[in-house]
Amino acid sequence: MDPSIPTGTGEALYRTMVRIRAFENAAETASQGGVSAYGQQAAGAAKVRGPLHLSTGQEVVPAGVCAHLRTSDYLTSTHRGHGHTLAKGADLTRMMCELFGKATGFNGGKGDSMHIADFSVGMLGANGVVAAGLPIAVGAAHAQKLLKKSDDITVCFFGDGAINRGPFLEALNWARVYELLVLFVCEDNRWSATTASGPMTAGEGASARAASMDIATTQVDGNDVFAVHEAAARLVGEVRSGGGPRLLHALTYRVKWHVSVDLAAYRDPAELAAALETDPIARTRGHLLSIGVRAATLDAIENAARDAVDTALAIADAAPWPDASAAFTDVQTTGAGQWR
Repeated sequence: MDPSIPTGTGEALYRTMVRIRAFENAAETASQGGVSAYGQQAAGAAKVRGPLHLSTGQEVVPAGVCAHLRTSDYLTSTHRGHGHTLAKGADLTRMMCELFGKATGFNGGKGDSMHIADFSVGMLGANGVVAAGLPIAVGAAHAQKLLKKSDDITVCFFGDGAINRGPFLEALNWARVYELLVLFVCEDNRWSATTASGPMTAGEGASARAASMDIATTQVDGNDVFAVHEAAARLVGEVRSGGGPRLLHALTYRVKWHVSVDLAAYRDPAELAAALETDPIARTRGHLLSIGVRAATLDAIENAARDAVDTALAIADAAPWPDASAAFTDVQTTGAGQWR
């Protein structure tokens, strides 16, 4: 960790990280109940229904990257996008309402965990289709280029599993050919759903594939928030100044299952135990204490995050359900069909 980073910056990064962790922990608890992975009926009713993809353990990457973004910058996410959305500045309470399926959520309760979007902060949307955020990001970046209004950029988060799908290569090729202002961020958490990524990925992975298209890449410890922050500052600056697309390859780890009803029996418990030993939030807290930040200051940051989440849970629980008529809105149509 870079000791030259000001303590104020470190505290701000820590605040984002613990806010994401508190949200994920609360969402996980709220999703418990209902039907288990084996179809058994559990006690209580789940407040968050449907699949829930948690980013627990990956908080460093969105915190370190989004610290350098403007509200007017665009961002695309993945099915594991709660952390990205919060780090980009989305309102935590409206996010919780969305997960609860309530009318007061960002997307009227229709977006759920995998499809949250908040255009007011440049968050173009999470996406349930692996790699689908890549071409969306390139399209947004191309629109920014055509409009020529500013040096706003687009940041595209994607996982290691996405690099084995066609949209990854198509998006990087398009971005390089047209010199778009886009930063690709690979959150390499070592797992593609329930399959280890390494054995199913030929070659050296995301960095090597980007380099083959003449896109400059930087690999970084994705559990070191100061390293990510420093690398992102440089890459965002290069993209913003017209240096062309860049790729940040962050090595991190997903400590939770792929989805909320997944028991992760495919993963060696020793692997998980080793990852928990280097928990990024505990690691960051330890570093901040070592450079003189008071424990009481960090405790206050953690308590504030938990309080904000508790408030959001209460508001989401009491919020109204969408009216039945909402099922007929936001439906794409090309006009009335005609028989010919």
